[in-house]
Amino acid sequence: MSTHNIPLRCRCGEVRGTALDVNGGVGNRVVCYCHDCQAFARHLGRSSAILNPQGGTDIFQLPPNAVVLTNGLDKVRCLRLTSGGMHRWYTDCCQTPIGNTLTAGWPFVGLIHSFIAAGSQPDALLGPVRAHINTQHATGELTDAQKKVGNPPTMLLRLMYKMLMWKWQGRQKPSPFFTGKGIPLSEPKVLQVDQ
Repeated sequence: MSTHNIPLRCRCGEVRGTALDVNGGVGNRVVCYCHDCQAFARHLGRSSAILNPQGGTDIFQLPPNAVVLTNGLDKVRCLRLTSGGMHRWYTDCCQTPIGNTLTAGWPFVGLIHSFIAAGSQPDALLGPVRAHINTQHATGELTDAQKKVGNPPTMLLRLMYKMLMWKWQGRQKPSPFFTGKGIPLSEPKVLQVDQ
């Protein structure tokens, strides 16, 4: 299976980069319907551009060292919905979501479709959606086609295997989102402080 370097860009073009050596076998493509992904889209004021009609976000999961940001690093911001939540990266120039990460030590980036310049054929470049996850939080009825796609437990096992391999290969570094010492590129803004 051939790989591609896929351009990454925010809506206004200030923040740009590349996802390196990508194909459907390298990463893991899912649509997530969780409350947190929906809250992130609402916070950015971009729900209609980010969420599908049922409230899902199309995400492509890959290792951090496969993502290179080349322009606009000063425009990259981070928020966490809670102090222990995922790091959710976006641009402050045009409120484009970039992706989600755990901590610097975890080899995982979930790039959000609106930052990936895959054109009209994301399936050809990123592979098909492997699963629809957290569907209990969908805001609308999933179509029959969506219900038939993948198996969330199988997808989770696939992701865990990939993350173990990426960790073993040292693919958590370099990360475009964390310094070599594991400090976030941008100080995370926490929306809900734990009581």
